[in-house]
Amino acid sequence: MDQPYVLVGQVTKPQGIGGEIKVFPLTDDVNRFACLSEIVLMQGERVEPHQVAYVRIERGYAYLKLEGVDSRDMADRYRGFEVRIDRGAVPPLTDRWYYFELEGMQVYEKDVLLGTLVRILETGANDVYVVRGEFGEICVPALKSVVMKVDVEGQRMDVVLPAGLLGN
Repeated sequence: MDQPYVLVGQVTKPQGIGGEIKVFPLTDDVNRFACLSEIVLMQGERVEPHQVAYVRIERGYAYLKLEGVDSRDMADRYRGFEVRIDRGAVPPLTDRWYYFELEGMQVYEKDVLLGTLVRILETGANDVYVVRGEFGEICVPALKSVVMKVDVEGQRMDVVLPAGLLGN
């Protein structure tokens, strides 16, 4: 958990002449933007916190007006920037986890360390956790029959791999 901010969107372009930015949401619920009072815009080493004056949601996009960004030219400087929020502002989930909570976890089967969860692939049917470690790269299906326990605070996941996944 070394990144204090969570990626929630990307600025696509300025909107109108008053300084609004159009944001492509990288979350499953664009309406979560409506509750934001502050964001962080990031690009490379640039990190800029901003207060949100207002948010409007339209056709699957979030349009944000930031305090002090009052013209199209000012808003255009943020084209391509990531929109992030503080980890503490992320609402908790029940029986599900955010990707940022899972990535970096140690994955075990019967107390044998398989490796670190380095990436999550969205396949349509179910997610696949890419685990890298001593056994190479293992693709673990994110199924209730495979993932037995997830301990976010302890950064540990316990799994029972399907037969043949490790050559067993």
